[in-house]
Amino acid sequence: MRPLTDEETVAVFEKLSKYIGENIRLLIDRPDGIYCFRLNNERVYYCSEELMKRAANISRDNLVNLGTCFGKFTKTRKFRLHITALDFLAPYAKGFGVTAKSTTDCRRVDPMTIVCFHQADIGEYVRNEETLT
Repeated sequence: MRPLTDEETVAVFEKLSKYIGENIRLLIDRPDGIYCFRLNNERVYYCSEELMKRAANISRDNLVNLGTCFGKFTKTRKFRLHITALDFLAPYAKGFGVTAKSTTDCRRVDPMTIVCFHQADIGEYVRNEETLT
């Protein structure tokens, strides 16, 4: 496990900012302690500093993972989020959740109808709950 380089940190934070915006700081400075991102075998892990210090006693070859895997870097050095990060991102998210008409409803519409696919967060649902039909 090693800390992320500047380029890796920028890539990770740019990807996270697409989903949680300025709430990235809430992932690092949490009320239950300070958390950090670490890299091992091209995978980015999210863990507390206390856990990271305890894991320093284990050799790199024997350490499989540490904390929660947030994603990995591809061969082209792009960062991809994993589904394991969803539990940490969902409370701060601005775009998780999907609503759509069923496939049978889409098949029954006339040929000139536009079928739209809308993604929204739960906050949008709560804010517009009175106007939804």
